[in-house]
Amino acid sequence: MDISLLTWVITCAVVLGLFVFDFVSHVRVPHEPTLRESGFWSTVYIGIAIAFGFFVWWRWGGTFAGEYFAGYVTEKALSVDNLFVFVVIMAKFAVPRIYQQKVLLLGIVMALVMRGVFIAAGAAAIARYSWVFYAFGLILILTAINMLRESDEPAKEGRIERFAKRHLRTSENYDGDKLFTRVDGRRMATPLLLVLIVIGFTDLLFAFDSIPAIYGLTQEPYLVFAANAFALMGLRQLYFLIGGLLDRLVFLSYGLSFILAFIGVKLVLHALHENTLGFINGGEHVSVPEISTGLSLGVIGATLVVTTVASLVYSSVRKSRAGETRD
Repeated sequence: MDISLLTWVITCAVVLGLFVFDFVSHVRVPHEPTLRESGFWSTVYIGIAIAFGFFVWWRWGGTFAGEYFAGYVTEKALSVDNLFVFVVIMAKFAVPRIYQQKVLLLGIVMALVMRGVFIAAGAAAIARYSWVFYAFGLILILTAINMLRESDEPAKEGRIERFAKRHLRTSENYDGDKLFTRVDGRRMATPLLLVLIVIGFTDLLFAFDSIPAIYGLTQEPYLVFAANAFALMGLRQLYFLIGGLLDRLVFLSYGLSFILAFIGVKLVLHALHENTLGFINGGEHVSVPEISTGLSLGVIGATLVVTTVASLVYSSVRKSRAGETRD
């Protein structure tokens, strides 16, 4: 896949332009978005992501388009898992609903910039060391196992909060949607800046899972970046759209853990196929079957559909039984 510098520049400019448009049109004036607004713009951004996939198909062929769609669906699913943590952070800091849009969007932009560094580092490592696929595969398998246990994200968030408070002078109260304010003539950070830092770095922690996962679906840095950008782009709208449904997605973590484990196995098989490590098969390639992009996309899509439907059905039955018990 030959990507020119001009293509990179245009793509980054379009992504930046969409974020600027989002800020100017929806975030600059503090308000709590309605379900209709969130639903409409979520659909728009998903449509843009799908349109980009068809552009990839037209420009570089169906194989790369399949890799992009598989990566986008995976990143979108993992971003929903992020929302659980965002809800906890917003509740912990008691962020007023009308100010949550701004901190979400700025945190997402900050996370995308930091993920860009991860993507570049991952691409450089893959180009130089084939054994990196072993490392990525192991990371995903361990992450899948850890996801089945009690999540430790709130603890990570607490450490980030304490670090930020040690190095920033912070006020006790919010001052509208300002990140800085003056208290007794002294310039201080507001709690909103703390929330921004926590959300940005918490999302960066998720990149340790999502970046290896998408490199298991495509080794093209351009597609990795695009899938991450478009998946994060509609995250703010998704937060307000399905915020009330998050507690009903009780089996989502199981589905995501299976997806990560599946991609981890795919990476290990690919690493064996490209093996150069001397202590494995004498440094020769190992003849093992590889998982195709089409199969990956099918497994990812089916897993998300099954876990979502099962979650909603289970939550509905549980709610119905709770109502009968009260009666």
